[in-house]
Amino acid sequence: MRIARSIKVASVLCVGAMTLAACGGSNNESTESPAADGGGTSGAVRVDGSSTVAPLTSAAAELFAETNPDINVTVGTSGTGGGFEKFCRGETDMNDASRQIEDDEAANCEEGGVEFQEMVVANDALTVVVNPGNDFVQCLTVEQLKQIWEPKSEVNNWNQVDPSFPDEPIKLFGPGTDSGTFDYFTDAINGEEGASRTDYTPSEDDNVIVTGVSGSTGGMGYFGYTYYEENQDKVKAVEIDNGDGCVAPSPETVQDGSYAPLGRPLFIYPSIQALGSNPAFASFLQYYVENDAQIAEAALFIPLNEEQVAELESEYADAKSAAGLS
Repeated sequence: MRIARSIKVASVLCVGAMTLAACGGSNNESTESPAADGGGTSGAVRVDGSSTVAPLTSAAAELFAETNPDINVTVGTSGTGGGFEKFCRGETDMNDASRQIEDDEAANCEEGGVEFQEMVVANDALTVVVNPGNDFVQCLTVEQLKQIWEPKSEVNNWNQVDPSFPDEPIKLFGPGTDSGTFDYFTDAINGEEGASRTDYTPSEDDNVIVTGVSGSTGGMGYFGYTYYEENQDKVKAVEIDNGDGCVAPSPETVQDGSYAPLGRPLFIYPSIQALGSNPAFASFLQYYVENDAQIAEAALFIPLNEEQVAELESEYADAKSAAGLS
């Protein structure tokens, strides 16, 4: 089963004021005991955070709904940072994240009385893309990417990147500053999280980046690998040279570590309080962990390797223990 990003599933959306009232965070009421196989549990689950991870969690929600139709799972896309703000205020049961939680965010959660468990649920090849009509850029070095994206960069034409490139203006598109993808890219390429030129078109919606790059001859942007997979007719992936030759983004190059420095893990952060108090969320998280490989395949994500699977199972056991669940 393969689930496209464009599918909007009624079971994972809340529409209208009355429904939204039933879509609260970790204080959602639900009935009966946790069960991931249609055991009669009902209630609501609210997830927010990374737009990169959201399609994975949405796929989990859609598959979960097949056997748990009375549990409403909503998945928002406020960005990793914006999602953590809500999560640490206790407004959501879980946060999707395309980077690890930062110290100030963890401190906010502690202040808000929200405990959490970090879990890696998939892998990603952060993908640099150009317009499909661009026939001169096949590979860029990390240094060239830095030259383009570093703070106060004055590069505005492709021939400034390489004299062999044509006289073609560069038009840049990328994630907004609340995005974990923005944080990861700037750290990996520019050497400091958040360090970036500001004269580009930002959006928390990766589809906007796809549209921008595909609509501009000199367009360039970056986002998660699955957005590239689903839009290969609209954008072209660029190989990355980290000093050992050009490497294309792929499941194989991410899992073997050769796609550096833009291969990365993807995270979920479940609330321990929600796990212990909201049976609907406990059921959903159990399903997510136990069916992670199937979910990743359905959502076109790069699955975990064997070592990561073992780590996920251990992290889930720790979360259940902390929540007082057997």
